[in-house]
Amino acid sequence: MVRYSLLRILIFFGFLLLFWLIGLRNSPALLIGAAALASAAASYILLRGMRDEITAKLVERHEAKAEGRRLEPDPTSDEAAEDAEDAGHEGPLSSGR
Repeated sequence: MVRYSLLRILIFFGFLLLFWLIGLRNSPALLIGAAALASAAASYILLRGMRDEITAKLVERHEAKAEGRRLEPDPTSDEAAEDAEDAGHEGPLSSGR
């Protein structure tokens, strides 16, 4: 993710230098705006593969966390109390038999 961000910044400064050399020196707002738009378009095209890899890793991590939460029983749920009774322990909702 850091590599992707650094490449985006380098692309921006590359376009900034290019537009400065072309002659947009006198208008800083136009220079920065043009560099931002051009670098956004170039990054979208040139860094697509890297962005897809990062997205896949983030989705995988999110699904693993969601699966982990799904597998852990809620200690205050009825299921947890029933499981505790079945195991011979007194759960939070047991009658104390």
